[in-house]
Amino acid sequence: MTEKFTRWDAVDHLNTEEDMALYLDACLDEDPGDGTLVRAALNDVARARGMSQLARDTGLTREGLYKALSSSGNPEFSTVLKVIKALGLTLHAAPAVRTKGRIKTARRKSAKTLAAA
Repeated sequence: MTEKFTRWDAVDHLNTEEDMALYLDACLDEDPGDGTLVRAALNDVARARGMSQLARDTGLTREGLYKALSSSGNPEFSTVLKVIKALGLTLHAAPAVRTKGRIKTARRKSAKTLAAA
C-alpha cells in the first residue's frame, strides 16, 4: 500500500478574517527582517481572499499582483499597503522587547481580550 501525500497550503486554513489577520500578524513577528515571510503571508491571504477581486480593489493588475507577491517579487511598500488595506486589515507598530538576545514585538491587547477583562 502506497501513501499519498498532498502539499500543505496555508490558504486551505485561512477561512475567516480573524484567521487571516492572526496569520499575517504571526508572520510579521517571525519575519527574519527581509520581508520574505510577510510577502509570502500576503500572497497566501490574497489567494485565500481571491486574487482577481483583490486586484480590482487595489487598482493593480492580477498579473502584477501575482508577480509582486511571488517568491521572486519585491513589492514596493505602497503596494504592500494597498494590499493590506484592500484585504480589510491594518498594520500596527508596537515597541519591541528584547528577551534572551532576541527582539520580540510586544503584542497589543486585542479588543476581544480587553472586553473579556
